[in-house]
Amino acid sequence: MPHLHSNVLHTALIFEGGGMRASYTAAVAVALLEAGIHIDWVAGISAGASNTANYISRDPLRARRSFVDFVGDRRFGGLGSLVHGRGWFDAKYIYEQTGGPDQALPFDWATFVDNPARANVAAVRMDTGEQVWFTKADMPTMPDLMRRVRASSTMPGLMPPVTIGGTDYVDGALGPNGGIALDRAQDAGFDKFLVVLTRERDYVKTPPDRAQLAIYRAMFHRHPAVIDALVHRHLGYNATREELFDLQADGHAYLFVPQTMPVSNVERDVGRLRESYRAGLRQAAHELPDIAEFLGVEPAPLAEADR
Repeated sequence: MPHLHSNVLHTALIFEGGGMRASYTAAVAVALLEAGIHIDWVAGISAGASNTANYISRDPLRARRSFVDFVGDRRFGGLGSLVHGRGWFDAKYIYEQTGGPDQALPFDWATFVDNPARANVAAVRMDTGEQVWFTKADMPTMPDLMRRVRASSTMPGLMPPVTIGGTDYVDGALGPNGGIALDRAQDAGFDKFLVVLTRERDYVKTPPDRAQLAIYRAMFHRHPAVIDALVHRHLGYNATREELFDLQADGHAYLFVPQTMPVSNVERDVGRLRESYRAGLRQAAHELPDIAEFLGVEPAPLAEADR
């Protein structure tokens, strides 16, 4: 394999999470890869962690399959999986048992390792509510990577927590940034950002209602830090988005914002997910010239069939 290199060094790429809404935004990872746009610093939380791993492994097929066709796998999840304690999404199977060369969703570990791009994924500690970041240094093997991507994607209540180093973790989106890694990129010294969002422009996250609060308190009474994170998540999320729109207005950020979001975070219908992906790819293809101009690169043309 020839040595890989990055051609965008001064802009951070950030993938928001959102469960199966990433069927729409996985298309951005695909478009960037097929256009030959290789960004050197990438961060993602929750489903955005999967997009991060797939993008750095330079595998557009896996990026698509992860949030579209793979859902048709009978072991992907559902009510039976939830009842048997594996979660609405069977995360152990999805993340930790399918990446091998002969498995359902092979992962190109060799390319991930050879790619100089820096990977950042986050999960939240259940005991303290702290958002913890993991980089390639924390992920020397593919199982290490996949366990951390799984932890980052663990929707509380819908998926069992993940233990790493004796500590239980849940979804990184419960962190103070609301699940959008802008602060992480800023701390790394960046002042230009390509941010792939999974909510429409006018979306505003609302605080949990009384019924949701009751559910949180019943489910996580032994983990008050998780309750606190769930209760206050809307504040960090809305503040981060507001900052992003300000950065966009100042020319420091390019925001890929879905024109529409046709699926929910727990969508299981493959047909709906395929249409979501196609809609995302159409938008990504339309915006690719502007994205490339913002990044200062010349994109390769996308195949017409991809649109």
